[in-house]
Amino acid sequence: MNLYEQLKKYSNSDYYPFHMPGHKRNREIDFVNPFSLDITEIDGFDNLHHSEGILLDAQKKAAQLYKSEESYFLVNGTTAGILSAVSACTTKGGTVLMARNCHKAVYNAVFLNELKNIYIYPQKMGKYSVNCGLNTQNIKQLLIKNKNIQAVIITSPTYDGIVSDVEAIAKEVHKFHIPLIVDEAHGAHFGFHPYFPENSNSKGADIVIHSVHKTLPSLTQTAIMHVNGNRVDRDKLKRYLSIYQTSSPSYVLMASIDSCVELIKQKGEQLFSSYADNLSFLRNGISDLKKIKMVEENIVGNNDIYDLDRSKLILSVKNTDISGKELYSRLLNNYHLQLEMAAGDYALAMTSVMDTEAGYQRLIQALHEIDDEVNERQDKEEITLASEAEIGTAIDYEAKVCMTITKAQNEEKADCELKDAEGKIAAEYVYLYPPGIPLIAPGEQITGKLVEQVHKYADMGLSIEGMKDSSNRKIQVVRL
Repeated sequence: MNLYEQLKKYSNSDYYPFHMPGHKRNREIDFVNPFSLDITEIDGFDNLHHSEGILLDAQKKAAQLYKSEESYFLVNGTTAGILSAVSACTTKGGTVLMARNCHKAVYNAVFLNELKNIYIYPQKMGKYSVNCGLNTQNIKQLLIKNKNIQAVIITSPTYDGIVSDVEAIAKEVHKFHIPLIVDEAHGAHFGFHPYFPENSNSKGADIVIHSVHKTLPSLTQTAIMHVNGNRVDRDKLKRYLSIYQTSSPSYVLMASIDSCVELIKQKGEQLFSSYADNLSFLRNGISDLKKIKMVEENIVGNNDIYDLDRSKLILSVKNTDISGKELYSRLLNNYHLQLEMAAGDYALAMTSVMDTEAGYQRLIQALHEIDDEVNERQDKEEITLASEAEIGTAIDYEAKVCMTITKAQNEEKADCELKDAEGKIAAEYVYLYPPGIPLIAPGEQITGKLVEQVHKYADMGLSIEGMKDSSNRKIQVVRL
């Protein structure tokens, strides 16, 4: 069976998607056979890299919807936007301040531009093992200490839906006359209803990047970059967009973005009102689970969490005798409910404006049945230790940076047994995918904690990527 046949078979099955893309394979979306729309830059259809007509108008419409000064369609995903933004806001060999929980695309931008990266670490919350908010004063102190920083890059919301105080961060960053880049890939639905946070265009960010395919009805690989203010060289930004994006952008993907923008513009109020009501119903429906715990809104205000994206359902199993991967697998195998991801202590379900009430009902019933089946964890000492160990995607220790990412990746490398790697300098990444946040990046010193984490994640059956050795027994280190 080839890929197309496999996709058709899956499309006709009863598997329900609690994962991206945000269109949720909804058959009611009015979009015809893509082959009939697939063209190139012919007369009357403009050119994305030199837009003057219909594509320029479409991007202006997106800017109006998101209340940005200027917006650009991305057909290579938010990744292309991040690479372009970082390249446009820095000089070769310069310095950036970046959140340690940024997506790997930011690390790749650092590598390509041979940048020195200074980390700002998200706050920690052992209770749920997720990355929390970024502290504005910590960012301020790092900017004071490092006068040569050219740009600040943060992720808000996080993959798990945690929102930082972007407005306060932007005010501090702008005092140093440099731009704030916000990877808001998972917040393309922000700003369309009071149930959700405002998007970062309204919070003072200079560049905001949205993956419309993640949480809105648009095809995979589609995103929008927004630019505000005068701190970004827009000509330089456009030049890098033409470098990092294909010279033959898909008109099907661009039409998908435009259709999504038009849908929100015309029917957004009705769609998001229903979405908020249905999400409230869903969250209320699983709030009475006794052992599996959903992250509640009462975390807002703690650990620098400014707000919470209520479309994300963080399902913690820390108080049960199963892992996040086991919960994920039970929902998939027994109930045909496909979640977005699993970590050691939790699983994550993504919703969107295109979800159905029937899908929500299925999840509520399945979670209650599983909650009845699992046992409450009895060993309180182990729970305490687990809280300290952060068996999730949280960054729970500060890395010792020994050299830049570029230098580490360009140095001579050696294979090293992971069990013997403590104290050596990593020459490759190690991360869970999703979400693609490095547990360690090239140039950082390998710790015993990392070794322990990788072994633990491997035992849990989680997807560990970045290492050349697919068995996860060896890691490449810098040969000194």
